[in-house]
Amino acid sequence: ELASKLRKITGWSDLKFDLTGALRLGTNPVNGSKKARELLSRVVMGGTAVVLEDASKRADVAFCQVLPGRWKANVPDSRPAFVVRIDFADFENVMGDARALHAFDAGWGLLHELDHVVNNSLDATCPGEPGECEAHINEMRHECGLPQRAQYFYTYSPLTVDSAFITRLVQLSFEQEEAPSRKKKRYLLVWDANLVGGITEGKKIAVLR
Repeated sequence: ELASKLRKITGWSDLKFDLTGALRLGTNPVNGSKKARELLSRVVMGGTAVVLEDASKRADVAFCQVLPGRWKANVPDSRPAFVVRIDFADFENVMGDARALHAFDAGWGLLHELDHVVNNSLDATCPGEPGECEAHINEMRHECGLPQRAQYFYTYSPLTVDSAFITRLVQLSFEQEEAPSRKKKRYLLVWDANLVGGITEGKKIAVLR
């Protein structure tokens, strides 16, 4: 599943995870994002170890999360290590416009976390902006002809703010400039924060009234 997402993003039709679980980059890309290929190449060829962990249905992981890793044995001069947790079940709970769904899946989530590792990029600290890391990922989305994430924070849907609903819907917006008018068209994604998690994390949700 993850390899398939990355193949679509990078244009590498032969990208795969081998029998040991190592990521093998492709050759002769067709379309896809050049910047995404460059990022994955830096991860694979770089001096940092990155381990992917299936964190599906974990309440403490909303979509994806990167954490510093620690070697079991004290190996002198061991290279830095990070663990990227991916909750594939969270992405299955997302609903919305098809084009936004293509711009927000496990592949894009992984690239976001890898950009943190490789570029030491930061997430947004204020509502209404995508932040440094998502700005990099938006460049890749643009290369793929997909809408770009309008802001880092997802927000409560107006339907569920201060309501008695058990379902706590949140939404995330994407935008794409249309030619020739150059007007931006908005696409929305919606999910139940109770199922996905992250509802108690102040950095993830901003309440708009």
